[in-house]
Amino acid sequence: MSTETVTREQNPNRFEITSDGEVAGFVEFVDSGEQRILFHTEIGEEFGGRGLAGILVQHALEQTRADGLRIVPVCPYVAKFVTKTDEFADLVDRPRPETFEAIKQAQS
Repeated sequence: MSTETVTREQNPNRFEITSDGEVAGFVEFVDSGEQRILFHTEIGEEFGGRGLAGILVQHALEQTRADGLRIVPVCPYVAKFVTKTDEFADLVDRPRPETFEAIKQAQS
């Protein structure tokens, strides 16, 4: 039986999920004002089909709420995740042109 852990200690702009100590995937984000823009989620192929993306995104959204920030789901997986539950509906903002500029600046 594997053990999964979600952290953001290694990289301050992404949450990572590990499985038995090995990085299995991550969700990247950038904070802009009072918003956390979640723009990319990735799970390693060898870790697919185990529900790790859902565990990871759930944690990232819960932490975003705890950090007092609003959620801007740019990543298609995150966008779909927040539409499947009302748990975070009060925190979700739609992406706007400045959202993409913030992502571009964070990546340069």
